[in-house]
Amino acid sequence: MTRPALTRETVLDTAANLVKQHGPDALTMRKLAAELGSAVTSIYWHVGNRESLLDALVERTVAELGEIRPAGRTPAQRVASVARTLRRQLRAHPHLVAMVHERGLTERMFLPAQQALVREVHAAGLRGARAAEVVRAVQFQVVGFVLVERNRERAPAQRPAEEELWGAEAAADDPALARALAGPVDQERLFATSVRALVESLLAG
Repeated sequence: MTRPALTRETVLDTAANLVKQHGPDALTMRKLAAELGSAVTSIYWHVGNRESLLDALVERTVAELGEIRPAGRTPAQRVASVARTLRRQLRAHPHLVAMVHERGLTERMFLPAQQALVREVHAAGLRGARAAEVVRAVQFQVVGFVLVERNRERAPAQRPAEEELWGAEAAADDPALARALAGPVDQERLFATSVRALVESLLAG
């Protein structure tokens, strides 16, 4: 069976998958060539050396993170949709986002999301410093939430665990609260609740 011709996009797709699965350190030209079933020299022809390849991956990640299309009938709903999209993108590409940060392109990466938020904040009637404050508050909320999620996922097993810390005696006057805090965190619901409360408060204020 004839293998399809190697293209720059194929090289970048395969390299991105390697980084996504194993991190940037796992991306070597030899390993990439093995994944592609091609010679290392062919990869150099399409993307240059490893540093050029990493630069191309970063540029593509920045472009992909810029694809944000707000949804909803009101400015508040559309701001919340931008927040959801940004969180989803950041969580989907942690290693690639880290590469963007290491190359000093973090602010450029967030610019499309900020621009989308600016349009919705303007539609809500806010201008100037107040509008800028709303944009940054939403951005910081999303980034902070993602960092907490990543930290919880990578943390070692906790001893004592939450279910042990929140036994019935820990909140005798509110056993329902104790049970809820002892249970697993519904991250999707918590994110939606916190973003909705933040956005409604900021746009109304």
